[in-house]
Amino acid sequence: IVNRDGSRNRFLVDGSSPKWSPRGGRIAFISSGEPEGRQIFVRWMDDEGAVTQITRVENAPANITWSPEGSRIAFSMMVDQKNRWPIDLPSGPEGAKWTESPKIVERLRYRQDRVGYIDEGWQHLFVVPAEGGTAKQITTGNYNHTNVEWVPDGTKLVFSGLRLEDAEHHFRESEIYAIDIASGAVTQLTHRYGPDQQPKVSPDGTRIAYTGYDWTRDSWIDSKLYVMNIDGSNSRLVSGDWDRSPRGLTWSADSLTVYFTAQNEGTQNLYALSVEGSTAGRVSSVTEGIHTLTVTDINSEGQAVGTLTDFYKPTDVVAFDIGSSSAMDQLTHVNDDILNRITLGQVKEIWYNAPDGVRVQGWYMTPPDFDESQTYPLQLHIHGGPHSMYGARFNFGWQEHVANNYIVLFTNPRGSTGYGSVFGNMIADAYPGPDYDDLMAGVDTMIAKGFIDRQNLFVTGCSGGGILTAWIVTKTDRFAAASSNCTIVDWLSTTGTTDILPYYRFPQLPWEDPTLWIKHSSIFHVGNVNTPTMLITGEEDLRTPIAQAEQFYRALNFRRVPTALLRYKNQSHGTGSRPSNFMRTQLYLRHWFEKYGTARDQMTEAGQ
Repeated sequence: IVNRDGSRNRFLVDGSSPKWSPRGGRIAFISSGEPEGRQIFVRWMDDEGAVTQITRVENAPANITWSPEGSRIAFSMMVDQKNRWPIDLPSGPEGAKWTESPKIVERLRYRQDRVGYIDEGWQHLFVVPAEGGTAKQITTGNYNHTNVEWVPDGTKLVFSGLRLEDAEHHFRESEIYAIDIASGAVTQLTHRYGPDQQPKVSPDGTRIAYTGYDWTRDSWIDSKLYVMNIDGSNSRLVSGDWDRSPRGLTWSADSLTVYFTAQNEGTQNLYALSVEGSTAGRVSSVTEGIHTLTVTDINSEGQAVGTLTDFYKPTDVVAFDIGSSSAMDQLTHVNDDILNRITLGQVKEIWYNAPDGVRVQGWYMTPPDFDESQTYPLQLHIHGGPHSMYGARFNFGWQEHVANNYIVLFTNPRGSTGYGSVFGNMIADAYPGPDYDDLMAGVDTMIAKGFIDRQNLFVTGCSGGGILTAWIVTKTDRFAAASSNCTIVDWLSTTGTTDILPYYRFPQLPWEDPTLWIKHSSIFHVGNVNTPTMLITGEEDLRTPIAQAEQFYRALNFRRVPTALLRYKNQSHGTGSRPSNFMRTQLYLRHWFEKYGTARDQMTEAGQ
């Protein structure tokens, strides 16, 4: 916890998901408790600082939120379905022990990366007294309920979900509901085919802001901002043709303005939208800057708090007044002691044209002692998603690479977010595909600058970036070496093994017509690969299962293309969730690149 002016930055409790009570006298949080597992605790913020465990529930609570008067806390929790298969084995022979019972799976989505097998059950809403007691289950049925919000009079909860028996078979579909806490009566507030979510009740209790869009099978569409009456009537689009996805909705104290953050061309800032008056429907910038700002709360006095990062600063806590957002106060300085002793690489923005004329944004990072008259090896890094965005965020990995005399190029090819729905949807039914041209045009743009060693071009990426890396080496031999990390090379086998549901990827299901599924799978083009290609995947990765990397590795090895398969232990999706694996990835990448490139300098003093 830290004071508003940044003073007295100190440890408070061991826990997560902290939430201030309405009057600020207590903090609710989640931590380890009894019975064994995660529980809700409340800490008094007086001199005594008493901490009380207020739940004793079977599964981990989440989405905790205080009631308006501060006497209750609502939360969501998985409720297991028990005794679904009431099978009892007879007693075993004396001294023998039966094997463990099998995991019985009946749901469409039954695994989740970083979690493992998902318990058979449903997320329900509960309310517990803030001083502790029995948690009362508010919702019922075989449905999931999330994004819980109180109405100001404390009689109802508003939430999002899809209360249909076959809900998990409905792709991109959710509704907003209200439930009366006393009676349990549920009222459906939205009624359109599409994902309605992020409900936020206005302080005066008259309206609900939420995000959503009409259903589409487009690869990407930006969400719109809507407002409806508290009873679900008079739902209307208020963001007009503004084509960016609002995140983290917050009402102003007078219930006339909705604040939110949104991505835009490599940045993320705070925006405001008036819902009444002469400026209704107009989106205005509250903050501006080349950075990534996440706002976690705005109080009734218009004071905002959140986190901020940019190309040269790791994430720190910031606070500012909505009316004077240019005066942003940095409250923490977590890495200053290190950064004050380091010369960082510099970042420059580029815009360039793809062969078909599409404009693409990117950046390149140069070594600390960059000399434009010299030439440098180039690493092309590709982001995942594919619907995500590179932008103004601190990246230690890239800084460490440029400290070792590489230039790092990172771009947002078509399919990236932050550029509108049309740009994001340009890879629909063709991924990977036209994004390849965007990436190659970026490399060409860098070569034209005259300081890139064209004999030492390297490419890497993870997840969506790993997919594109594998695709790239089937299309060109221009790279000296590549590393395809947490990749997918076969869309057909992925449909049945990944923890997400990729059936929307192409117009027809793979068993109906596999043509496009095969066309855009790198494994079916592996005969074209000559580039030395390393593959890195975690053995616990459920998003891009390691069998994908194994297929590509086996095919490359069979064809005598230089390759290596790195199977990371205790690693789920990604290559850096554990510090040791992050450092390994940095070192393995450069080892591989230096092995097959001609730029084989040892680690520089800056890199060390």
